Amino acid sequence: MKLRELAHGRTGDKGNTLNISVICYDAKHYAHLRDVLTPERVKAHLADVVKGDVVRYELPLLGAFNFVLGNALGGGVTRSLALDAHGKSMSMALLDIEVDELPE
Repeated sequence: MKLRELAHGRTGDKGNTLNISVICYDAKHYAHLRDVLTPERVKAHLADVVKGDVVRYELPLLGAFNFVLGNALGGGVTRSLALDAHGKSMSMALLDIEVDELPE
């Protein structure tokens, strides 16, 4: 299943760093996503864009994660030649990742 079936996302940027928040629609999916949505998996999925480290911050009371992606904006908003220099579409790209089916 696609991540977008279990969560929605928001993005932000500062310099050459992008952050993507992934927010569960239902808190009961949080533990499952914590297991399958690792920083390594996020970096591999977004490897064409993310050239730096990926750090995951867990927000269990919100049922959310915040991923901070280093060196992800082609040098930063004022230097990038990307069509989406702010990286706003990256949350949609992350929500396209395949995640394991929910356990019974």
